[in-house]
Amino acid sequence: MNNKLETSEEKAVYRVQGFSCANCAAKFEKNVKSLDGVSDVQLNFGASKITVFGDASIEELEKAGAFENLKVTPEKQRLVEVKEPFWKKNSSVIGALIFLLLGYFYGQLNGEESVATVLAYAASMIIGGYHLFLTGVKNLIRFQFDMKTLMTIAVIGAAIIGEWGEGATVVILFAISEALESYSMDKARQSIRSLMDIAPKEAFIRRGTKEFMIEIEEIKIGDIMIVKPGQKIAMDGIVSKGASTINQAAITGESVPVAKGIDDEVYAGTLNEEGLLEVRVTKHVDDTTIAKIIHLVEEAQAERAPSQVFVDRFAKYYTPLIILVALGVATIPPLFFDGDWNKWIYQGLAALVVGCPCALVISTPVAIVTAIGNAARKGVLIKGGIHLEEMGAIKAIAFDKTGTLTKGVPVVTDYLPLTDMNSGELLAITTALENGSQHPLASAIMKKAEAENIPYKEVNIKDFTAITGKGIKGQVKDETYYVGSPQLFNEIVQNGIPTTTKEMITGLQNQGKTVMLIGTANGVLALLAVADIVRENSKTVIEKLHSLGIQRTIMLTGDNAGTANAIGSQVGVSDIEAELLPQDKLSFIKDLRRKYEKVAMVGDGVNDAPALAASTVGIAMGGAGTDTALETADIALMADDLEKLPYTLQLSRKALSIIKQNITFSLGIKLVALLLVVPGWLTLWIAIFADMGATLLVTLNSLRLLKLKDK
Repeated sequence: MNNKLETSEEKAVYRVQGFSCANCAAKFEKNVKSLDGVSDVQLNFGASKITVFGDASIEELEKAGAFENLKVTPEKQRLVEVKEPFWKKNSSVIGALIFLLLGYFYGQLNGEESVATVLAYAASMIIGGYHLFLTGVKNLIRFQFDMKTLMTIAVIGAAIIGEWGEGATVVILFAISEALESYSMDKARQSIRSLMDIAPKEAFIRRGTKEFMIEIEEIKIGDIMIVKPGQKIAMDGIVSKGASTINQAAITGESVPVAKGIDDEVYAGTLNEEGLLEVRVTKHVDDTTIAKIIHLVEEAQAERAPSQVFVDRFAKYYTPLIILVALGVATIPPLFFDGDWNKWIYQGLAALVVGCPCALVISTPVAIVTAIGNAARKGVLIKGGIHLEEMGAIKAIAFDKTGTLTKGVPVVTDYLPLTDMNSGELLAITTALENGSQHPLASAIMKKAEAENIPYKEVNIKDFTAITGKGIKGQVKDETYYVGSPQLFNEIVQNGIPTTTKEMITGLQNQGKTVMLIGTANGVLALLAVADIVRENSKTVIEKLHSLGIQRTIMLTGDNAGTANAIGSQVGVSDIEAELLPQDKLSFIKDLRRKYEKVAMVGDGVNDAPALAASTVGIAMGGAGTDTALETADIALMADDLEKLPYTLQLSRKALSIIKQNITFSLGIKLVALLLVVPGWLTLWIAIFADMGATLLVTLNSLRLLKLKDK
């Protein structure tokens, strides 16, 4: 395999094994950027990926690593992680710990300054801190100051002033701190690894008359994939034969399996529960829904949230400042206040260690990566840390009506015959007429007839005519029948519509239903009402959002005021805006932002695109299989499930709260420890425990986001 890129214009994406320390990753990015032939580099610490623009080999990339055990592999190459035994992976730490204990033992027997004691402590420092010292010395030569530089100065300084035991302890505790940081990021990244493992790596394919097992990378569009009961579907496609129920929880977060039949779409990574399916492949492996989700989640984890931008900028000035503070602590008291040099150099070294920004640097990314990964596994795609934070501050949420608060599929809600004529026969005539119509509501009438086994296809219609904007008519046997609006029947019926019938029509319309009349020139024979049904959980979701402190929930719709008010009152939104054109929705969102600053818009990601773009956070319903929703929205609810909205709000608020806690705690504990310098109480032991303790607590605090449930 040729590891070299062919032209400087090309880019190559690599996965990196060994990323643990955020500072080390940043140093790696800087080193790669300085390689000859590399024009630019984009590092994704959360996803352990690096994009290189230009000409660089894998060997060059691995040598540019600022930490040990770095392994670089092309993104498309299947990554096999070799798990080393615990003792082998941590052999240097174990060896260092053994010599530290020997040093402590010799110190008790022969005194802290005996040759055996010093040699044991020195061996502990060298074995445990070899890679630390190499990096630290390189950084010192280049005048690059990071955590390893600070630790190197502190440990060497401790040895110079004779504090061998504490120097060795600092080395081991720092190694433990790095291990904790590595563990926390691995745990956070596990959500992405679990997504990658969802879809099978091979599938049973029929191509022509041949059937064979093949790796998914070699599957072509149009191949027939044979999926047995209990197997996972390997590629996106359309069912060409068979019927089954599919567990789509991995993609959409839906807990209830979905029935699938011929011409229904299925997704890679979902589980076929019952029947044998033949699926015609419709997308390449890189274009499947799960592949897009993984890509977007990884990109989201790379996008820095506002708090992370602040931390990175702060850390840039914080580390040099700590070095100056430590230098001042070590030199000012002896030079100007007749202090003891050994004592204050020791205090300066302790200040250097306690100032190490490990916890601060990791405080935000581990929370962001954990939250976005957790959301993805629950069927919520959050496309960046900035959107995660913004969602937590939302004060008002606007909803599109059709397809969001309602199901977006019209159904017949009422069929009311007003004559002695056989109701089934009349419905058959009505359906036969609608079968020749292009009206959007015709499908609802046909579905009702099919559900009741009404033989409408046997009805012979003559002289079918569409009456523009009013209805349709056609002749059955010797009678001309009409199906249409109340306005049409006011025109064709000699005495108009009876008052009692008008009252029935008004009552149905006030319920948010569209009313159609069926009859002849002699009178109305039946009423038929069609409505877009409200989702079962819309009312519950709105109530949850209000209980979570959302100040306003607004329904935006192009429907008439009567329908809008009926639906709005049914779901319990605080405001209703009807008869809106797309530009009106856009203006309304802008007005909401002026009043509430942080506003979310929930829509289908297609016809609501302008309003979604104008909102603080645009949320698309039903992102699975909808490219537009995945691309345009800031957050996509992969299933048509509004229940995910309160969960997303809670997750965002929890993440925002944890990030603030982490930053406050990591800075606060260091400030308290640094104040111990004033009375001269700060020791290297206290300093390293403060640093390690802050890192541990920040990590554990962030991992609490994994436990947030979506119900």
